[in-house]
Amino acid sequence: MSHITLIESYKSDLLQYSQDHLRYIASEGVWSIGQMYDHLILVAHEYLDNAETCARQEEEQHLGKSDFGERLYQMGGFPPIKIKLPDELNAPPNNWDSQEDLMNRLDQVMLRLRELESSIDAINPNYKVNHGGFGWLNAKEWYDLVGMHFRHHLRQKYELEQNLGFQA
Repeated sequence: MSHITLIESYKSDLLQYSQDHLRYIASEGVWSIGQMYDHLILVAHEYLDNAETCARQEEEQHLGKSDFGERLYQMGGFPPIKIKLPDELNAPPNNWDSQEDLMNRLDQVMLRLRELESSIDAINPNYKVNHGGFGWLNAKEWYDLVGMHFRHHLRQKYELEQNLGFQA
């Protein structure tokens, strides 16, 4: 499934949520669906910013991925586990965006993906930016990480929908 198709499915699902659904927090330490969407959008922009930084590089970087980064890209995605970030990176996402706000923000992510899509393979693979957990990634790897991250959160989305009484 392409990144665009995946995000389109998130947009389609977004249409079924009321404002109360988007903001509902089932228990302490659990995000709302709106917070999950906010997180996905913010991280996608961060990854795309890094892909664009790679495109502007003028000096090659020959350092590679971390062991976890190597496994991540060999598997083609995150393992099916919950990943807890360090507290300093784990501030709760915004829980106030409306359905329309989230839809517009997803459109912006899709626009950026489309803009990069045609040129991503032409960017020198040795122009890299360091990821704190995965090591040195090139533009294509940052671009692919967007889709991996959206796929990783599908299970969380399903769990949050179950908390709201949605049927699978």
